[in-house]
Amino acid sequence: MSKSLIQFIIEELDDVYPIPAKYPKGKYLLVFDPLDGSSNIDVNISVGTIFSILRAPKGVENPTAEDFMQPGTTQVCAGYALYGPATMLVITTGHGVNGFTLDGDIGEFMLTHPNMTIPEDTLEFAINASNERFWEKPVQRYVKECVAGKTGPRGVNFNMRWVASMVAEVHRILTRGGVFMYPKDTKDPSKAGKLRLLYEANPMSFIVEQAGGLSSTGYERIMDIKPSGLHQRVPVILGSRNEVERIVAYHKEV
Repeated sequence: MSKSLIQFIIEELDDVYPIPAKYPKGKYLLVFDPLDGSSNIDVNISVGTIFSILRAPKGVENPTAEDFMQPGTTQVCAGYALYGPATMLVITTGHGVNGFTLDGDIGEFMLTHPNMTIPEDTLEFAINASNERFWEKPVQRYVKECVAGKTGPRGVNFNMRWVASMVAEVHRILTRGGVFMYPKDTKDPSKAGKLRLLYEANPMSFIVEQAGGLSSTGYERIMDIKPSGLHQRVPVILGSRNEVERIVAYHKEV
């Protein structure tokens, strides 16, 4: 890996971390969240690692933070590792999404989930409902309609899921559909959102879009955002195409 990288960003560090001079330099930049869902460790619920790979600008041998300020559309590769009942690696290089499962007997990752796709329709949504009073009106409207079930305007029953691990939430959506929401709210007005753009929202958006889903802040496509900081936060709404389109439409009506 060191032959490919120049520098990387990790959630726990405030600034970029250069590859030590004793190692050969490459042409890629790495951003990653080493332990997504860490609050679940004590209760033995799935956690994971999220990563994104960017190209270093041409001719730049010693990148600065500014060189990482690339929109998600420039990602070369993105993926996540899931540490659950089975250890999996899910990855995209812009040509679909493939899932690999660790075979402990031989110590190799085997292709077990080729060409993963997200169903366009779903009856599942994932959100931290305890924050309902802080959500914007479009999200309140959407969740209220889902909760109303057959007696509401949608006329169908939905199921709600919440694992508090983005990796686990996205993996469930990749395997059977669904919508994951960590929307903008007023709980902490100083934050535009909860999740980090560079090493959470962008890589997961890349994966979801490559699997046929959509990813938005509610107002704009996440991967079109030009980053303004290494640890910039954004709202995240991603998953099954038709439901994400509905939520975005509700935002446009406000």
